[in-house]
Amino acid sequence: MTADKPQRRIIAVGSGKGGVGKSTLSANLAVALARLGRKVGLVDADIYGPSQPRLLQTEGVKPKARNDKLVPVESPFGLGVLSMGNLVEADRAIAWRGPMASGALGQLIDADWGDAEIIVVDLPPGTGDVQLTMLQRHKPAGAVIVSTPQDLALIDATRAMQLFHQAGVPVIGVVENMAGYVCPHCGEVSDPFGSGGAEAEAGRRGESFLGRVPLTLKIREDSDAGKPPAAGDSPEGQAFLAIARRVLTWLDNQ
Repeated sequence: MTADKPQRRIIAVGSGKGGVGKSTLSANLAVALARLGRKVGLVDADIYGPSQPRLLQTEGVKPKARNDKLVPVESPFGLGVLSMGNLVEADRAIAWRGPMASGALGQLIDADWGDAEIIVVDLPPGTGDVQLTMLQRHKPAGAVIVSTPQDLALIDATRAMQLFHQAGVPVIGVVENMAGYVCPHCGEVSDPFGSGGAEAEAGRRGESFLGRVPLTLKIREDSDAGKPPAAGDSPEGQAFLAIARRVLTWLDNQ
């Protein structure tokens, strides 16, 4: 711990629905922010389906406790991580009701984060108990919304935006994930989930557009291997870094 407690701000990453790559975006955003010189922590608030231990190479590592608070697990990518996936066995179902899940989330966020100045919170999909408790008790500085360009995903992303606004949490901006697939053999670009939908929806609602992340085999392979692209200089990594820079510009202007 530093002598002076840092001004710590929470960035919530939400999607309104599952399957849009929110956890991958959260992990890479946190890694990119650390690469840009910020002291970062990440909370995996997806209590029922934690994936950050795999994404950030902390599988099988149990957090310790200090002064009745959890101490984050150190990821090889320069940030601390706390996830239910670090507290329970990988093959164990977490069958908890809302209050238990919300209580667990509180322990993760209120952990001993040391000198971390930014905490990225990977929220579970939807707009239920865990999300509401987090917004009411921990008041994020802002929220990043993740969506694919698909109309069905945009409907749920819009609900997530409304939830944050109702809770008085500003939306930092919208990320369009899985935005275009480049064939590794011929180089042709196709759009299996559509194109530009998230950017257009952000514009209609007066929200900032933070950028696009392509649908590539490399992101899937690197994520499964616990090697977030944001840790490197590939085109995919640069896409995440560009989004992180825009998030930092927003934070620094608050």
